[in-house]
Amino acid sequence: MRSPRSAFEAFDVRLTRWTARHGVALLRVSVGIVFLWFGVLKFFPGLSPAQDLAARTIGALSFGLVPAAVAVPLLAALETAIGLGLVAGRFLRATLLLLLFQMAGTVTPLLLFPGETFTLFPIAPTLEGQYILKNVVLVAAAILLGATVRGGLLIADPEAARRALAEEKGREAPAAPAPLG
Repeated sequence: MRSPRSAFEAFDVRLTRWTARHGVALLRVSVGIVFLWFGVLKFFPGLSPAQDLAARTIGALSFGLVPAAVAVPLLAALETAIGLGLVAGRFLRATLLLLLFQMAGTVTPLLLFPGETFTLFPIAPTLEGQYILKNVVLVAAAILLGATVRGGLLIADPEAARRALAEEKGREAPAAPAPLG
């Protein structure tokens, strides 16, 4: 009969392997759904709570050359394309480059309109500011996804990960740490 500790250990190993095998795809699709959803909303005036701020930001960044009537549909198309690319898993390098470009524009309202994005600059964001700041997570997700577009993988086995890192650095793998407990 297995002890509760060994049963938990076996479950933990299976769960870790499953998440290493499927986590990147789930992350890619879920971020894609967010972009697709938010992008499509911008095609319908009044449905996106961010469309006014986005239009004014694009207007400011383009020095008034891109009017709101053009800016919002362009942003909608960009976000929709990013979402479709991520969900489909196609053209990921280009999709992630567009995502990072879009994210650079997304954070600029924090600097351009601090009165609207913070109640107390720079420590207390408004709801719109929080909406923008959460994009840090999307950037981190894009970086992780970018690490996999050329075949990079998450490795569930700590020993294999240590060997791979040591091989990459051209030295012998360090000894495994003693198990906890």
